[in-house]
Amino acid sequence: MTTEVAYRRPKRWMYIVAILYAFVSLLPFIWSVYTSLKPTSEVFSTIVPISHLNFGSYAALVHDFPFMRWLLNSIVVAAIVTVGNLCVNTLAGYAFARLRFPGRGFLFYVFLAIMMIPGQVLLVPIYMLLAHWGWIDTYQGLTIPFLMSPFMIFLARQFFLGLPKELEEAARIDGLGHWGIFWRIFLPLSRPLLAAQTIFTFQGNWNSFLWPVLLATSQDMYTLPVGLNSFYGQYNAYWNSVMAGVILLTLPMILVFLVFQKQFVKGISTTGIK
Repeated sequence: MTTEVAYRRPKRWMYIVAILYAFVSLLPFIWSVYTSLKPTSEVFSTIVPISHLNFGSYAALVHDFPFMRWLLNSIVVAAIVTVGNLCVNTLAGYAFARLRFPGRGFLFYVFLAIMMIPGQVLLVPIYMLLAHWGWIDTYQGLTIPFLMSPFMIFLARQFFLGLPKELEEAARIDGLGHWGIFWRIFLPLSRPLLAAQTIFTFQGNWNSFLWPVLLATSQDMYTLPVGLNSFYGQYNAYWNSVMAGVILLTLPMILVFLVFQKQFVKGISTTGIK
């Protein structure tokens, strides 16, 4: 009995530490919610009476700014880029893992080399190319250059390498070709991979600021992060409206994670294990 109690005690301390860590991690989010409910005149006050808290900053965000347009732009851009990445990265990962073609190894190492190039180095050439095509301040410019990810291709390749070869051999005996094997056998088994890709890609593009602020030159093409940046004036900033926008910006990401949570955790734990 004493041994059992001694065995359980470290677990209890682990739970306590985990709860405290979760609370500390949530403090910035709780403070953002609290600030978003403050009136503008009391936004820097540490303690505000509950009776003074209201949703005025949320109402002002919707009525005084083109918030719904920014929201639509963010949804369109994130959705197109996410779907495009799911298609391109998964097919490329399958090709690198299962197909045999000339230059496969060299091409794969080229993709790995691209992962080592800082994104800032590519700012000027990509911007000049998009400007030459007339894609500045368009959905094409905000989406098409980002429809693939070398890291996600590497992740997909590692996942498909970990699947048993017997599945592919059995499918070939049944008369399936490369496309049939991918569509009927490998794709249904890759739900954890697709969930991980969906969360990483959607999150990255939903929160993206650098490329949209360069490529979106009019308010009608702003995404939410770029639109929220316009709340900062030269002499003041509407911090309650900024926090309200941050909360609304966070909610879709929380929803996506809750929907794909189980598959995401499974994908992280199994991807790359051969």
